[in-house]
Amino acid sequence: MVQTPTGVLTLEEFLKLPETEPASEYIDGHVIQKPMPQGEHSAIQTELAPAINSILKPKQIARAFSELRCTFGGRSIVPDICVFTWSRIPRKENGAVANTFLLAPDWTIEILSPDQSQTKVTKNILHCLKYGTQMGWLIDPAEELVFVYLPDQPTTFYDQPEVQLPVPEFAKDFCLTVENLFSWLRD
Repeated sequence: MVQTPTGVLTLEEFLKLPETEPASEYIDGHVIQKPMPQGEHSAIQTELAPAINSILKPKQIARAFSELRCTFGGRSIVPDICVFTWSRIPRKENGAVANTFLLAPDWTIEILSPDQSQTKVTKNILHCLKYGTQMGWLIDPAEELVFVYLPDQPTTFYDQPEVQLPVPEFAKDFCLTVENLFSWLRD
């Protein structure tokens, strides 16, 4: 849903607007509200971010965040899950996580909702890759498959249950098969 109050906004004007629920994103001068997550989307998101964190966070390798606003390259987007390597997490002077992330994630993960445009989501993933993201996943719960996007490489997809999903090099300790991912829809 497009919610541009008065025509085209600047990024600075957008960032001054109050947050919406679900989140709105700033793309090409327009405010676009994400669809409300439904059951499949929520089930995967609720399980995947903690699963990544359980492996990567204790070793201070990386940290997964759900619904975190990332502003870079003229856009302000809210990936379903974004993962930042430990050294790239913006921090306050006291070492706490900062509120503002003005950079692309190292790994962006989107979960397709029934009313969501796959094209729009794919464009956000490609935007992330253009600005340094190492890998993007687009999870399609309805088809039980995962599209994997890498910089300057053809897009691949994974739909065979026993296949282990590729992850960025920094996340090599995190192992997840297609079957394990979609089993969260049946738990």
